Amino acid sequence: MEYRQVGRSGLTVSLAGLGCNNIGNRIDEATSREVVHQALDLGITLFDTADMYGPGGASEAVLGQILGVRRKDVVLATKYGKDEAHKSKGASRRYTVQAVEASLRRFKTDWIDLYQVHAPDPLTPIEETMRALDDLIRAGKVRYIGCSNFAAWQVVEAQLIARQLNLNPFVSCQDEYSLLVRRVEAELAPVMQAYGMGLLPFFPLASGLLSGKYTSAGAMPQGSRLSKLKHLAARFMTDANMALVAQLADFGGKHGRSLLDVALGWLAVNPIVPSIIAGATTAAQLTQNAKAIECNLSVEECAGIRHILDLGSLREM
Repeated sequence: MEYRQVGRSGLTVSLAGLGCNNIGNRIDEATSREVVHQALDLGITLFDTADMYGPGGASEAVLGQILGVRRKDVVLATKYGKDEAHKSKGASRRYTVQAVEASLRRFKTDWIDLYQVHAPDPLTPIEETMRALDDLIRAGKVRYIGCSNFAAWQVVEAQLIARQLNLNPFVSCQDEYSLLVRRVEAELAPVMQAYGMGLLPFFPLASGLLSGKYTSAGAMPQGSRLSKLKHLAARFMTDANMALVAQLADFGGKHGRSLLDVALGWLAVNPIVPSIIAGATTAAQLTQNAKAIECNLSVEECAGIRHILDLGSLREM
């Protein structure tokens, strides 16, 4: 397994990360245990979850139970600021302290390695949030902090305030990034590079559309994410996306690569990406993801993929 620094921080993580939305949520505890143990066996160190995943923070609780004494061997990352219905809970000092204490109890740990604000809070001054997070670091309850779903200007504001007030800054942004959703490239990625931050992509497979399981002609696989979540299916399974996926799959086949290799391998060559957060519902699926992330696409292959993406963008104009 390859390991990288998160931006210019001292935090080291595995290139393949485990998204734990399924843990204690979509899969039962026995299967969750198999997935977590397989991740440990593969050398995966970044385990990313959120306090809103599963009823009452079930993902955190089950993950903490499974890790046990192995907790010290992993980079435990979680997010706060949303409820189970994806509504904002905010990032005030009061709620930040409440949320971290609750997560620590569920994890059965004394510290969280990467604590991330799940979404910007329009009602709380960012200075208040940054001061509260800095206090958690100084108290030893949190090691590093990050943000998720922030606009580029909001990241700049947070980093400037941290710099001006001598507070610990965000070391990472966790945002949607895949071959089909590349909006972070326009403004957010340059900001992260300027401030020495790492990008942790979520939905790297566009909710499974880039896994190779879906075709424009065939029915959706039974039990698949998109077969259950109709709003995601409507968003991702467009004619334009299906055509692009077909092109990418054809390109991969000509180079002896699977669509999974193309999708995850392309993200892995980006130097701003320290780890790719991919979920898994089985140990076998996790192994496939990790293998694809480390497939080492060549410069020529990446150029070919970029050419396909650029042509797709031109067609949409």
